[in-house]
Amino acid sequence: MIRELIMEKIAEIEQRENVKILHCIESGSRAWGFASSDSDYDVRFIYVRPREYYLRLDKTRDVIEWQLDDALDISGWDIRKALILLHKSNPTLFEWNSSPIVYKTTDEWQRISALINHYFSPKSGLYHYLSTAKSNYHKHITCNTVRLKRYFYVLRPLLACKWILAEGTPPPVEFRILMEKYLDEEISPDVEKLLDIKINTPEITDGKPFNRINEYFEKTITALTDTLALLPKERIRSWTEINDVFLELLK
Repeated sequence: MIRELIMEKIAEIEQRENVKILHCIESGSRAWGFASSDSDYDVRFIYVRPREYYLRLDKTRDVIEWQLDDALDISGWDIRKALILLHKSNPTLFEWNSSPIVYKTTDEWQRISALINHYFSPKSGLYHYLSTAKSNYHKHITCNTVRLKRYFYVLRPLLACKWILAEGTPPPVEFRILMEKYLDEEISPDVEKLLDIKINTPEITDGKPFNRINEYFEKTITALTDTLALLPKERIRSWTEINDVFLELLK
């Protein structure tokens, strides 16, 4: 039922905005694999407009924010914005490309998808995920009472960092894959308990801190910060492939 509704929304966006949606996926906790019963649907998409739109001199919008309510959170990026961010190795684009829940994709997107990993920068990815983990840890976890779902906003990016250091590739979206490969065994029982709470209770569930996990956060954040400081500068990637695929889309 919900998938049918999302497909209707995609068609509605294409018609009203005069765009073609190239790729549309689920992001957030449903893609990560631990949605709560009351989690909303984080629908994200990449779209392209008619060629004339990109030749205008006046400034144009590069996002569509379509719907935000208790059930659906729908928004998307223009392909030009997406490709510029790809050149910067923006981690969000890699996650959208590899989401396990795909509502729509196209041949055009598959051509883009084939070159996406060429633009992955391990150092940029590490900066992004480590910064996300640090911010969420200091804002939400170091308290006497914790919104328990926030643990995953620290844990998942830390495991993504471990994946990048070991594999040199974009980390998978699914939390369970990261957990089974790179989670320390001593906190695994606590994380399994948190997963059970996350999946089987409302999003707003609060609880006492998990001290062993907090200690793991402190230790891991410090180690990753030290490692990142020693990484060499990375090469600047070419615009050629991105420019070529953009021009091909506009034909």
